[in-house]
Amino acid sequence: MESWVTNWLNKQRSKGEKCLEIKPSHNAHYVYRSTTYWDKQNKKRRKTSSYIGKLDKQKGLIKSTRPLKNLTHPRNIFRYGDAQLLHKALNPLVPMLKNAFKENWEEIYTMALVRINGYVPLKRIKSKWEKLYNPLNITPQLDPKHLSDVLKIVGADRKAQNTLFLDLMKGSSYAYDLSAIFTKSNVNIADLGYNSHKEYTPQVNIVLLSSVDLHLPTMIRVVPGSIKDVSTLKASIADLDLTLITLIMDRGLFSEENIRIMLESNLNFVVPTRRNSSLYDKVQKDLDGHFFYRQRLIKCVKTCYEERFLYLFEDVRLKEEEETTLYGFLDEKKIGEDEFRMGLLKAGRILMVSSLDVDCMRVFEMYKQREEVEGHFDIFKNTLHSDLLYLQDAESIFGHLFVSFLSLYGYCVLQNILRSGGLLDSVSPLDLLEEFSSVYAITDGEKTILTEVPKKVKKLDDRLATDLFPKKS
Repeated sequence: MESWVTNWLNKQRSKGEKCLEIKPSHNAHYVYRSTTYWDKQNKKRRKTSSYIGKLDKQKGLIKSTRPLKNLTHPRNIFRYGDAQLLHKALNPLVPMLKNAFKENWEEIYTMALVRINGYVPLKRIKSKWEKLYNPLNITPQLDPKHLSDVLKIVGADRKAQNTLFLDLMKGSSYAYDLSAIFTKSNVNIADLGYNSHKEYTPQVNIVLLSSVDLHLPTMIRVVPGSIKDVSTLKASIADLDLTLITLIMDRGLFSEENIRIMLESNLNFVVPTRRNSSLYDKVQKDLDGHFFYRQRLIKCVKTCYEERFLYLFEDVRLKEEEETTLYGFLDEKKIGEDEFRMGLLKAGRILMVSSLDVDCMRVFEMYKQREEVEGHFDIFKNTLHSDLLYLQDAESIFGHLFVSFLSLYGYCVLQNILRSGGLLDSVSPLDLLEEFSSVYAITDGEKTILTEVPKKVKKLDDRLATDLFPKKS
């Protein structure tokens, strides 16, 4: 907006004029009085505007003496294709957000939606949102100061967050993992943690739970960087009922203490042991079962030991590769005879501990699916840039990461759409949004028309069954 227009508007507001809105159109500026009212039938706020007149740089406001047929509602152009995709991605969360965050759900939804295809600072949320088509007709308050307050409120309301997490967790198999996010904040939640780069850096640890069946994230938890895995696990399950799901964990989280905690908490779990675990000595040596996983022969056996089940797997192809490597190391004097013999005993083998008494193949498949959560962490930290933590209080950090979790959910919904269409290996959600962004909606306030839908976008819409554009009869 030109400076003279802003100056005029600020002067009117200083005189006590309220609800003024200026809409530019064709190098002209038109003044409206805009308010909202409660639509009882649809149970939502709606915007209403009345035309006042045209703003002139020299004469100021030229009040209207008669309705201007073509200017009462200046034409507005919105990005339609990618906006509809973004709303489709977050649509499953709308009733959950309304239930958990009754007062602020529109602001939370808006922040999460505009950040699905990359991090957006609070000061640019409004600008990006106003370019997008708004099928929900919501009217979020997007002033940066207000959004900052919302982040604090959301971050402090753990009960409301848990309400949404529990809605997402409806009995499935879940991968549990821990990752560090570095921060330049000076709040006490960011402790010095020893990271993968072998440096002590201020960081917070993020616990992420993802459904391996639905390919969606379902819970996030923030814990101080110095907390050990056992304490992190305790904190993660303390206020959530996880007894109806199965936790699939990484080898790095294996310990007798973690196993004990999960057994005492009646949690279902699958976790691989370390190669030097003494539990290898407790399992039956003869692998009398087998199955094929992605055309690879896997031998297996199951043993019950002290209220838990031990599943031993041997990947025949991997065993051959590891044995070849061991013989090479022996010939090159890189390992001794004892290490060579121990290596042969465990070549191609992996031992898993579980509370489940199920088929061996099911446990193996569940563990292989846990790679999903690693992919979610990569998206969370890199694609969404959710580790840009310059916030100066713990509540804001928690709120920021919760909103980023919602963006991650939306991103993964788009991945599922691509997966169902067989395109996930060749097209990313960001690619898809870019293609669909070529379709705009033009509205005069009464009716909306769409610009031409490119042939490539039509094909994608049909193949992915997104059904975002009207079909010609």
